[in-house]
Amino acid sequence: MSAAAVHSLWTTAADPISKIDAPKIEYGQLSPTLIVIGAAIVGVLIEAFVPRKSRYYAQVFVAVVALAAAFAAVVALAAGGYGTTKAHIAAMGAIAVDGPALFLQGTILLAGLLGVFTFAERRLDPEAHGNRVDSFAAQAASVPGSDSEKAAVKAGFTTTEVFPLLLFAISGMLVFPSANDLLTLFIALEVFSLPLYLLCAVARRKRLMSQEAAVKYFLLGAFASAFTLFGIALLYGYAGSVSYATIAQVVDGTIQNVDPALAGTMGNDVLLLIGVAMVVMGLLFKVGAVPFHMWTPDVYQGAPTPVTGFMAAATKVAAFGALLRLLYVVLPGLRWDWRPVMWAVAIVTMLGGAIVAITQTDIKRLLAYSSIAHAGFILAGVIATSPDGVSSVLFYLAAYSFVTIGAFAVVTLVRDAGGEATHLSKWAGLGRRSPLVAAVFAVFLLSFAGIPLTSGFAGKFAVFKAAAEGGAAPLVVVGVISSAIAAFFYIRVIVLMFFSEPRPEGPTVAVPSPLTMTAIGVGVAVTLVLGVAPQYFLDLAGQAGVFVR
Repeated sequence: MSAAAVHSLWTTAADPISKIDAPKIEYGQLSPTLIVIGAAIVGVLIEAFVPRKSRYYAQVFVAVVALAAAFAAVVALAAGGYGTTKAHIAAMGAIAVDGPALFLQGTILLAGLLGVFTFAERRLDPEAHGNRVDSFAAQAASVPGSDSEKAAVKAGFTTTEVFPLLLFAISGMLVFPSANDLLTLFIALEVFSLPLYLLCAVARRKRLMSQEAAVKYFLLGAFASAFTLFGIALLYGYAGSVSYATIAQVVDGTIQNVDPALAGTMGNDVLLLIGVAMVVMGLLFKVGAVPFHMWTPDVYQGAPTPVTGFMAAATKVAAFGALLRLLYVVLPGLRWDWRPVMWAVAIVTMLGGAIVAITQTDIKRLLAYSSIAHAGFILAGVIATSPDGVSSVLFYLAAYSFVTIGAFAVVTLVRDAGGEATHLSKWAGLGRRSPLVAAVFAVFLLSFAGIPLTSGFAGKFAVFKAAAEGGAAPLVVVGVISSAIAAFFYIRVIVLMFFSEPRPEGPTVAVPSPLTMTAIGVGVAVTLVLGVAPQYFLDLAGQAGVFVR
């Protein structure tokens, strides 16, 4: 290459720099996410600079204040009309600020706040060496059962890094349902997945099982991420853009000014269909739909229970939000292609989750299969492809997240010498030993089963009604049958608690601190309020049910 040619390369490359526009970021409208990310970074600094004795209190304080402030920011944005009249695309086309995004962000932040309360619980286990202990390993880096682990327990170490990890996960979840291009979607997916892989591995009791759960989740999650990324690459090849709006225009055939280089690929539906299938597969993995559900029971059982509760609630909300936006904003023109596939997934998920749950003997695995069945019920609302479908899914997700966190918080209370007593046989007679805890758990189980006057009934009714009106009546029939099957094993647990003789060597119910009481109390309150008087919240979800294009 001659010197002149090199010189011309430099000059042509340097010429347009003056024309690069500065990015225009609407910080106010992104404030909920920015607050949480900022607090997560502060949490990392607390780990570095605050003395070990004070870290726990500093972390809990920062996490609670940040999530409350972020929720206040969401409410302020909604009150300012950003969910309805002022809904628009912010951050140079990367983030949508609209009704569904704000509604789901508010739900995730409240779920995260209750999650922080269960993470911070330190009264359930007996004190070790004069120090209070929580659900997390004393020193996550040490080998289970090793001398270094024993030394860490003796010294009273606690893994306070779980709080910034939780905040990073929440920040990714806030971006996930509001992402307006495929790259933002993928980055948000990684930002909330990686902290969850770590959180699953740090249980104090049953360390090896917890680490096994984390490895399974990580490997399968990495596969799902790879599928998603490959699908994004194919969609980019098809449409020449990662922006939702542009891809939607190419799919509909309404795009103007086609680049001649892209004209060839835009007619290539193979790229489009395989790309969409791969991206949707990644989202269905996060949702826990059959046949991408294999990680769910193992991870729910092995992870520390506070992590399981948070993950079961918040991940579903974020993933369904992203799935809704993808199908309703990007792919309405492909409706006849994706609906039959979603029908099949929803039917298999509802029946698979409900039938396999009957055989479970561990309460956490039972709740895991129950969450798979619920993913199927929510998919029925997604398939409705109507504004009612969106609002019913939003309502269901809000109701479901509180019930789930409450239910897993109750699971943390039932303990024996080995820690949590999760085997179902140990729950026999719990209603006689501690009637209040059993009654609260019964409320959550009835809500899962969709019994009237609980939020589960209102949610299921809304979703099935939307699906029936959207022409998916056979799906509703399958859903009702699945609900009946699922009701069997929920009610079986209630019968076990109240109508069996308690065993003399059975577990005890630990008295929690006000933190876990608050999480359970809010769960019960929301379950009953959304069940008895759901109309206000259904209207709220209805107002929030319009995506910005």
